[in-house]
Amino acid sequence: MTHPTIVEMIACAGYDFVILDMEHLPHSEPLLAQCIQIAQSNGCAPLVRIAEGDIAKVGRVLDMGAHGIVLSRTETPEQVNALRDAMYFPPNGKRGITGGTVTGFGTLALGDYIQRANSGLLLIPMIESQRGIDNIDAILATGGVSLVMEGALDLAMDLQLGPVPHHPDVERRIQHLAARCKLAAVPFCANPRTPEQQHNWQQAGVHLWLCGEDRGFLFRTLRQRLQDIQTAC
Repeated sequence: MTHPTIVEMIACAGYDFVILDMEHLPHSEPLLAQCIQIAQSNGCAPLVRIAEGDIAKVGRVLDMGAHGIVLSRTETPEQVNALRDAMYFPPNGKRGITGGTVTGFGTLALGDYIQRANSGLLLIPMIESQRGIDNIDAILATGGVSLVMEGALDLAMDLQLGPVPHHPDVERRIQHLAARCKLAAVPFCANPRTPEQQHNWQQAGVHLWLCGEDRGFLFRTLRQRLQDIQTAC
């Protein structure tokens, strides 16, 4: 949700990173910058999720202090290369330079900042379609991928299976995705939706997790609290 207090709650709860979603939810730039700064100040890495059409905004998002970019619906190595060019300074990419917050308003030398940014940013494709599954080896071969995330719900929709992320055909494809990442020595981030999935991913050696979304957590907690009170009455 586009609210700094929610981001602060997630960070203070001990999560390692938070994804600020610019694909489905509106974020004004001042609000996005505030959310990024709050996450940073509480030891939680702020990642920003964008659609392919928003790659031109990547430089501004990183200038706000984001630690990485999640590219939704990644399907081709060309998309990853375009994102890498937007994220990294020359010679690694084509990003333009600025000062301000990211350099401590000049207290960090630009050369040191460029070196830190080029070595520390996270470039994260999110695979959400059959085409993305088909091209995963080429995507991983670009050499710029920090880790890979899965989007099982959109994958199920892409496969014409309806909103069924736990469908066996979807799970097989996600397992294939994880196996190709392991072969390429690129970390895979799972999104377990059941205790069984969590156990299976742990057995497979996966150590990165998407834990869900704030709206769902908040709604379920509020509803359960209401039901508990009504039951006790």
